[in-house]
Amino acid sequence: MKRKIIDMLKDATGNFVSGESIAEKLNVTRTSVWKNIQALKKFGYDIESRGKLGYKLNRIADLLLPAAIQSGLGTKIIAAGNRMVYKVSLDSTNKLAKQLANAGAEDGTVVVAEEQTGGKGRLERNFFSPRGKSILFSLILRPRCLPKDAPKFTLMAAVAVANTMQRFNLPAQIKWPNDIMFDGRKVVGILTEMSAQIEKVNYIVVGIGINANIAPEEFPPEIKKIASSLAEINGGEISRVDFFRALLEECDKLYRVVNEEGFQKIFQQWRRFNITLGHEVKVIAADTGEIFFGVAEDIDEDGALIVSTANGRQTLYAGDVSIRDR
Repeated sequence: MKRKIIDMLKDATGNFVSGESIAEKLNVTRTSVWKNIQALKKFGYDIESRGKLGYKLNRIADLLLPAAIQSGLGTKIIAAGNRMVYKVSLDSTNKLAKQLANAGAEDGTVVVAEEQTGGKGRLERNFFSPRGKSILFSLILRPRCLPKDAPKFTLMAAVAVANTMQRFNLPAQIKWPNDIMFDGRKVVGILTEMSAQIEKVNYIVVGIGINANIAPEEFPPEIKKIASSLAEINGGEISRVDFFRALLEECDKLYRVVNEEGFQKIFQQWRRFNITLGHEVKVIAADTGEIFFGVAEDIDEDGALIVSTANGRQTLYAGDVSIRDR
């Protein structure tokens, strides 16, 4: 109901809408309308109430609320219907997403939070995420694929973010496998986890953390030199609501491509954005800790990085890669 009320107030373009009119259109009581208005105010919506005139929306809060995100959302699977769970603060959106998935949450369910207190990225690294300045969410996916295909969804998510950045006229670069970079610094982190049987994926959870409106001086000293944000790229803050809505649409579009055609088109788009291929790289393999150097040649059909070294080609499925000739 909150989403419908927000839509009605937005459509009124700054004019008052009577509580009676809202109640009649939604087939609820005026008391119910009043309670939902109060709840929206607590969330941060600037709604003016005036006797005999009703309610007017003065300012839309930049909160990632389902009512705001799903207003005008053009998706068929991702966050469609009631497939969106919002929390002000969580230790980890991936953790809650896995709990919901184990309880039977639908394909395309989204868990989003304004703040993470224990978020982790790849290789168990902490993810800095101050409240209201990041975009932090996890997708629950139930694809028709084999477990070996799960890592490819990490690349799919990276392409979705890069496509969204382009929609906002922001340059996007992907460092293998999924780091979104700007001027050599990280803007977005992606972590994919899976529950599967031998030949069946139960679900995949894709966690995405985006530094949205974090100013350079707000980053902790230990990551200032390696982190950036959408706001820094843009030269000013962006609407988190608009960006998140657009990103969900890109995720939905690519997910449907994967389900219908596989990953070939995803890999083609990934190559278009990548900044790793063709460069000298230093590699730290995740499984063995082995360090080696070489030239990143391409990704294979599994999304693994092919590196040409002095001792021949090596295929990297997981690890830390840094570009040396930049």
